[in-house]
Amino acid sequence: DPGKEVPWHANEDTEQVMFVLEGEVEMTIEEETATLRAGDVVVVNRGLNHKLYSEGGVTFMEALAPVPLDHVPDKTLDLVLGPDGGSQHVER
Repeated sequence: DPGKEVPWHANEDTEQVMFVLEGEVEMTIEEETATLRAGDVVVVNRGLNHKLYSEGGVTFMEALAPVPLDHVPDKTLDLVLGPDGGSQHVER
């Protein structure tokens, strides 16, 4: 949504990849700020502080690995755990 902000945070146990589909977002990772536009990809390594702000709105896809289970609304429908029962996923 326009004016949306994600405040400073860090994903301590996961790596994050974001692919911007449309719009623009200003992303700050630690001390570096960049404006990302459609087609841009950014990788946020685990433990790095980062924040986002989009004045006009943005649509992006993101992947987190391992998957933090607090990002999965319904573990029975939205996550395939596999034979290890999801032992590599991050519980929050």
